Amino acid sequence: MSLRAWVQSFKASGLKRRHVLVALVTSSGLVRTPWAQAQATSAAELPVMSVQLARIWPPTRSPQGFGVSEKLDGVRAMWDGQALRFRSGRPIAAPSWFVAALPSLALDGELWMARGAFDRLSGVVRQSVPNDDAWREVQYWIFDAPKHPGTFSERVGLVQSVLAAAQVPWLKPVAQHEVKDAGALQTLLQETVRQGGEGLMLHRIDALWQDGRTDALFKFKPELDEEGLVVGHQAGKGRLKGQTGALWVQTPSGQRFSLGSGLSDALRRDPPPVGSWVTYRYPERTPSGLPRFASFVRVREAE
Repeated sequence: MSLRAWVQSFKASGLKRRHVLVALVTSSGLVRTPWAQAQATSAAELPVMSVQLARIWPPTRSPQGFGVSEKLDGVRAMWDGQALRFRSGRPIAAPSWFVAALPSLALDGELWMARGAFDRLSGVVRQSVPNDDAWREVQYWIFDAPKHPGTFSERVGLVQSVLAAAQVPWLKPVAQHEVKDAGALQTLLQETVRQGGEGLMLHRIDALWQDGRTDALFKFKPELDEEGLVVGHQAGKGRLKGQTGALWVQTPSGQRFSLGSGLSDALRRDPPPVGSWVTYRYPERTPSGLPRFASFVRVREAE
């Protein structure tokens, strides 16, 4: 079977791009680690999640017709009325009181603690046995009602009314604002970042909900970010001799590049294993589409 045919047959099984990449790299012989093999096996067992994904906002575009909100640096959480899951489909081990308070309406939002608290939050919500006291600090901010037939503005109204009726203090609707022009949007972005925020999200108010990447949803940040698959390690030189000089990373589009900036000395001594996923930031892309001046942010924890 050709590579293209193999990938198409794997996609036909209902797995997302991330799962296809893990399986492709694992089966190609590049990855033989237990972590990668476990990821490829477990991916086929997870439910296929319908998730709306954002594109990058063009800075000069007018925001008229869009609802603007802060981009929360939290953990994406999908509630289908019965189970709370990560974007991958893996269940989130939340305390029973947390799940019992959620409404029957399907919700899409972010588990969040505070600005700058992502690492602490991630450690709490990814535990297999929930820490009840730690979860008391977690809020669930809702920005959409997936698969509801109405427009985004109608879905926002529904979310607001349902959450108001629920009267749960840690269950909150994400506020949506109108911004008059590109200049005002840029000012709002700068003020949000100055206060410790990550950036902005823009939803087209007349858009119906749609699975996958869509022109109805955008993110606007001072720097772009992306997740890539670690496919190798490059040996360090000079001061870094005997350590990892850079990670060899594969982008979602299949391109590969060297990621060394931002790696701590501890990570250079004990780098993320081949088959793991990492987040990196970059200000722009090269003409060939590769991230330019990319800098390592964090290892994406297995979900």
